[in-house]
Amino acid sequence: MSTAPDLASTFADAMPGISPGVYDERDFRAVAAIVYREAGIMLPSGKAMLVYSRLAPLVRASGLGTFAAYIRHVEVDAGELRKTINALTTNHTFFYREAHHFEHFARVARPQLLADLNHGEAVRMWSAGCSSGEEVFSLTMTMLGHDRHEGAQIARRDIRILASDIADHALKKASEGRYGVSDGDALPADLRQNWTGTQGKEMVIGPEARSLVQFKRLNLQGEWPMRRPFQVIFCRNVMIYFDQPTKDRLVARLAEALSPGGFLYIGHSERVSGPAEALLEPVGPTIYHRRGR
Repeated sequence: MSTAPDLASTFADAMPGISPGVYDERDFRAVAAIVYREAGIMLPSGKAMLVYSRLAPLVRASGLGTFAAYIRHVEVDAGELRKTINALTTNHTFFYREAHHFEHFARVARPQLLADLNHGEAVRMWSAGCSSGEEVFSLTMTMLGHDRHEGAQIARRDIRILASDIADHALKKASEGRYGVSDGDALPADLRQNWTGTQGKEMVIGPEARSLVQFKRLNLQGEWPMRRPFQVIFCRNVMIYFDQPTKDRLVARLAEALSPGGFLYIGHSERVSGPAEALLEPVGPTIYHRRGR
């Protein structure tokens, strides 16, 4: 009977040339435990090389020489812990990703939000795990819409979109609002024309779209300082890194953070399960509506 290789064998086979005195399976396990504790992210054994490649520059910069010594330092230094979490956070995204979400938002959610504004209500949305900003700016441009004049008026209404992430470097890029010209190719042409500009080889998010967004560092596993409910929450391709209990807790908190009638958009391989099922009704592929309105 064959058995799965243990982690020590994985290291021996996959990481030739790396001295066990510098990085070994105990170090990987320690890093995985820290990342799970701090961010809820699971690091399976197949990520051992990724952990080495992402953290080796930090180990060298610290002058401590080994991962074991660096890990001990991380446990007592909040700044170094933050660097470690930043280094191990994946930030791959693109504009108008999973376009059916934005199409649903434009067709169903946006008219409701405009009606709320016309009745004197504020509009609050949240891009949770915003990465480098492509998602939240896709959302913002879709909210402003295809009509330049109407969108400029909408931008002056009481609309705020929170964009949060745990990774400082992702938030820095997002807050700059500057991307490669070709990065915007997936956007509908009129949204791109209305709400972005070009400077040299960069596409720059326009002032109307930028003005609606507030960027904030936030650990989804920690305390949430927001007290006001959101009409729309995008939390996409974040839960894929979590184990099932962590997923269930997070989606339950997201459901509670939605106002009745609000919409939750999640990633294409993610599902609502656990206590949140009592609050959320599926209304489209990975689109959920909070019951009660």
